Amino acid sequence: MSHIFRSSSIAIAASLLVSTPAWAADGAPSSGFTQLVPLVIIMVIFYFLLIRPQQKRAKEHRNMVSALKKGDKVLTNGGIYGTVIDVKEGFLKVEIADNVRVKIQREAVAALSD
Repeated sequence: MSHIFRSSSIAIAASLLVSTPAWAADGAPSSGFTQLVPLVIIMVIFYFLLIRPQQKRAKEHRNMVSALKKGDKVLTNGGIYGTVIDVKEGFLKVEIADNVRVKIQREAVAALSD
């Protein structure tokens, strides 16, 4: 019984090695364009799902940071809430408690708070 199984498995393996795949049976090579189509589709999907939303959030953050003014309540990247008391070129003075003021970079502001 094992002799029959061995010979049939050898025959199957040999036929797999000799046979050609169905897509290559016609002998025509696929063009370079058809090979690039899936890559282009993946790039388009990445652009609309990852790159474009990230650029939109970055633009909104830049606009928010540039529009900061005295009296705005902000949340920093470090999780500190405070009120803007002075606005300079690249820095803000933020009061985080009574008579406790810190100087932070504008980019360190994560969001406006209520």
